[in-house]
Amino acid sequence: MRKSILLSLAAIAALASLVFADATENIRKAPELAFKIPGKPDQLLSQYRGKVVALEFIFTTCPHCQAASKYMTKMQADYGARGLQVIDVAINPNADLLVENFAKDMQVNFPVGWATADQMEAFMGFGNARYVVPQLALIDRQGNIHWQTPATSNDPAWEKVMNQDAIRQHIEQLLAQPATASAHRPPTKLAANKKPS
Repeated sequence: MRKSILLSLAAIAALASLVFADATENIRKAPELAFKIPGKPDQLLSQYRGKVVALEFIFTTCPHCQAASKYMTKMQADYGARGLQVIDVAINPNADLLVENFAKDMQVNFPVGWATADQMEAFMGFGNARYVVPQLALIDRQGNIHWQTPATSNDPAWEKVMNQDAIRQHIEQLLAQPATASAHRPPTKLAANKKPS
């Protein structure tokens, strides 16, 4: 009887993990995103195809974003050799003047650039919704978003994507997926919804 109870508990735990995955994973093709990095040519998200990308939209002046960037620095150190590429894209006013010092002050080990808030809203699919920062999208080697934060932290799905254990787990899942030939396609042209910065 004890064995059947343990098996039932294991089945419930497995079912709960499936429900958790279904509640947070919603795979869709990542739209193209153009952003700027100080001292470099304009960047396209598609240039990073073939890597697992943790794309974080931040305000350089936001304490929560600064803490998230410090954590993502650890993720880049832990998983960069396996194919992770963290990218921070600042969307606050005057971000173009602030990102270089932000990267130095936070001692990040990944690119920090800037784009417009409109570009972030279009990329994340928020429309005109209110949103909080940081915002995070986790993208596989083929350019598909598997997990992204909802617009606000009031949404119950926020914690299922944004807490540190979940981020690590999701990154490990994406890194475990095999790379395919399609992962090395050349960058695509900018999507029509890209707005000039």
